Amino acid sequence: MALTPSRMVPLATPLPRQALEEALGRGAAVPVAGEPLPPLPQGPLLVLFICAHCPFVKHVEPEIGRLERDFPALQLLAIASNSTLTHPQDGPEGLRAQHRAQGWGFPYLFDADQQLARAFGAACTPDPFLYAWDEAAQQHRLVYRGQFDTSRPGNALPCDGADIRAAIEALLAGRPLPAEQRPAIGCNIKWRPEMATG
Repeated sequence: MALTPSRMVPLATPLPRQALEEALGRGAAVPVAGEPLPPLPQGPLLVLFICAHCPFVKHVEPEIGRLERDFPALQLLAIASNSTLTHPQDGPEGLRAQHRAQGWGFPYLFDADQQLARAFGAACTPDPFLYAWDEAAQQHRLVYRGQFDTSRPGNALPCDGADIRAAIEALLAGRPLPAEQRPAIGCNIKWRPEMATG
């Protein structure tokens, strides 16, 4: 395990919608669990890069479920991009088992060729990306990318999602989002050998 921070993609970066649609169209993004991926809403969207085995993801799994229940106006989408060459437990079957065990309902995609992780700029698990709908531009733009909260496996702090909740609540209320956004920390995405550079 390599402890890795999120890349902190620049705020206002557009959602890579074309990359997502193309990956789905060519079968490289495989829906493995949850409701079928609906047309992306003209509203708030939270994309979570997670996986089945990572201890940092396991630490926040209950909070992910609480976010889904507490914010029905928020569309969640989970994506798993780890190579199954090194981590077969992060393949479709493992993801389905995780989704079922947690009682999640949101769509969960397996990023078979890792192009979605590249397109979004994901680096670690968990790596959240919160988007707001820009009506004038008719596209989603990034408004938060950072940690769930200050809790980590083993530090005894409560996993309450304080940071990401503050961002979601501000977005839904039309308030400015928190200016300070601290990187998420987790396991590095397990890149396939040919994807490991850059």
